[in-house]
This record gives sequence, structure tokens and C-alpha cells, in this order.
Amino acid sequence: MTASRLLLNGPANAALTVALAHGAGAPMDSPFMAYFAEALAAQGYRVARFEFPYMAKRRETGRAGGMDQPPVLLATWRAVIDTLGPERLVIGGKSLGGRIASMAADEAGVRGLICLGYPFHPPGKLDDLGRIEHLRALRTPTLILQGARDPFGSAEEVTGYPLSTAIRLHWLADGDHGFKPRKASGRTEAENWAEALDAMVAFLTGIETP
Repeated sequence: MTASRLLLNGPANAALTVALAHGAGAPMDSPFMAYFAEALAAQGYRVARFEFPYMAKRRETGRAGGMDQPPVLLATWRAVIDTLGPERLVIGGKSLGGRIASMAADEAGVRGLICLGYPFHPPGKLDDLGRIEHLRALRTPTLILQGARDPFGSAEEVTGYPLSTAIRLHWLADGDHGFKPRKASGRTEAENWAEALDAMVAFLTGIETP
């Protein structure tokens, strides 16, 4: 992963850099990814976005191909971490991007991890919990931002999971996998995104100094 393949926002001399990977279906410049990258940059953080090889290929060819296998996804994250350096780096991202980041966090020695909608299980498969095995012993300070009715892991379900004490969960009221609430809830997507941003900034502030 070269610097030319990173989409950068924010000051180069920031106290922390936040590297964010996209979810399974949308690229690094989707409205969701752009909002959090640009808002964090406005708060004084350096933000680096990138795409996994399959998504970069979709951008180049205009055709939807299959997703990369987990070893390729993990190798891509390791390359990004090597490029940016782990010492003042927080990694994470949307759904798939955050899940793969969580698999690299401890070994890389990064400062923190932020997951924007963690896919705890496939929708409708509540007993398929293989994606949380490594979260039991995770040591990296972690913030998981989750919609309260996320089909990949709702508040009702996740509360009982055996997660590491290094993980902090922040629930977005009535949010789905992209934090969007139902109209009847009285909440708006913009409100949930803003609340998620505030939680991210609070988390980053808390780990800024070693």
C-alpha cells in the first residue's frame, strides 16, 4: 500500500492518524465514509482512507467482482499500517473494514480501534458467532459504534456477548447497520451520525497521550 493510494484528510502533523476501511459493498468515498473522514479531519485528526483490492478493481473496471478472501483483506490492512506506522495510529472502518482491522490491531500494536457497525453475525443467523472469537481477548482500546437495531448485531443480542473489557460499545438509537433510524423513532440519520462522531472524538481524545 503506497501513500498515493491513500485518500487523506486533515493536518499531516496531527496527534493521531485514523485509518478507515470501507464496508463490503460501498467504496472509500461513499457518503458514510466521507462524512466521518471529513468531520474527523475538521476536528484536527489526520484521516487515511483506502480500498481493498476487490473494491479498487471495481473502481477501475466499473464491474462488480467478488470480494477478496480474508488473507488478502488482512494483508492489505497490514500494508496500510506499515505505511502509516502504528505508534500514533488508530485503525477501523465500516463493517467489513472494521472487522478486518480488529483482526490486525493487537499484532500491529496500534493505539486504538474504531468499528463503525460491527458485523457480529450474518443477518438472521444469530448463532453464527465466529466473528467474535478474537474479540474475547482483544487488548487494543476499542470503540464499537452500533445501531441499536442493527441486523448484524442488535443491542438486545450483543449485550450478552463475552467481549473483552477493552471494548466499549456505543449504541445509536434505533439505528440500522448504517446508523439510520426509522422515521417513527423521532431520530434522524444526521443526529445518529453526529452522535457517533462525538463518541469517536471523545474516544480519540482519551487515547491521544500515551
